Amino acid sequence: MILRLATQSLMARALTVGMTILAIALSVALYLGVEKIRTSARASFADTISGTDLIVGARSGSVQLLLYSVFRIGNATNNVTWQSYLDMAERPEIDWIVPISLGDSHRQFRVMGTTAAFFEHYKYRGGRSLEMVTGHGLDDLYDTVIGADVATSLGYAVGDPIVVSHGLASFTAHDDQPFRVAGILAKTGTPVDRTVIVSLEAIEAIHVDWQSGAKSRQTTPVEVIRSMDLEPTAITAALVGVQSRLQIFGLQRWINEYPEEPLLAILPGVALQELWQIVGVAEIALIAVSAMVVVTALIGMMAMIFASLNERRREMAIWRAMGAGPSTILGLLVVEAILMAGLGAVLGLGLLYLGLVVGQPQVDAAFGIWLPIEPPSLPELRVLATVIAAAALASLLPAVRAYRLSLSDGMMVRI
Repeated sequence: MILRLATQSLMARALTVGMTILAIALSVALYLGVEKIRTSARASFADTISGTDLIVGARSGSVQLLLYSVFRIGNATNNVTWQSYLDMAERPEIDWIVPISLGDSHRQFRVMGTTAAFFEHYKYRGGRSLEMVTGHGLDDLYDTVIGADVATSLGYAVGDPIVVSHGLASFTAHDDQPFRVAGILAKTGTPVDRTVIVSLEAIEAIHVDWQSGAKSRQTTPVEVIRSMDLEPTAITAALVGVQSRLQIFGLQRWINEYPEEPLLAILPGVALQELWQIVGVAEIALIAVSAMVVVTALIGMMAMIFASLNERRREMAIWRAMGAGPSTILGLLVVEAILMAGLGAVLGLGLLYLGLVVGQPQVDAAFGIWLPIEPPSLPELRVLATVIAAAALASLLPAVRAYRLSLSDGMMVRI
């Protein structure tokens, strides 16, 4: 009975009720969207590197080492000598080790020097391997493999020339030794998409005529460079996989106590947790703002119910005269609030999924954050239930006032 009356009452005020439901839906979609992006960003960051047990670099901070070696953010404070790398590679605990060298760029994209082992051992998103869309690997000294974003943004295809610039914000180019696009990687949603990959020997080759960060007047012919010993003198960092997980901490201790130079070995997962602790305050602030939007929408619903009470005083008085008890008056307005909040919550959930369908490819391409389209999780269902319960509580105050007005008005309400 009360449900039917509440439904008819809402339909009689379709415009104001519809606007209230839309406000609740938008606020719910905003809150769920912020939470979805937050959790997806964490998952995407965690999935950027998978199967790597240790990251080794010059001694600095663990978060700094993680950012510049994996996410290509920032710069290394120092390099790791090639001899130290060889000493690490000889350790019996190590199953594989991949050196990387950073420092140069190509039109704002990072250039990374490495070996063929990188394509074999770098994993992402739970163990997925890199895949070549077209072309091949680093077969020649001046071959380069580019990420999907580099190819898309700059319109490159296999065979196109690439000129690497010295440093990250330098106007000096290594134009005397151009590279050729040998392969293009499939989209991964990781910083690899925005990376130009060359061999370690190529990094040494383009710096043959450079001393102390400046180019000398001498220009060595490419034919001569190809015949030179291009073994690196230093690298930026190394990715390490161990034979057994039980050996990780022992190897980490040995690297951190390496006597020849100060080195740092970090566990990627632990460093990620430190990173989230740093940005945790911003996360809490963002969630709080979106929660306040939901609260504001519920307050607006309560204000709408209050505003409609004067128009419905005769209605309430008639119900009282017909024998409606306190539970009927209170229940009517509470059920109306629950219906509005329920419809708003369901509509907000629908808007969220619509936004995911439309925005998923764009967010993945622009920020490398994968937003999964999955059935509502238990936390999301709890949010919807909380909104509905809060709406019921918010309606109690206008419901009590409506009951009191019906008692005082009787059948003598003036119109």
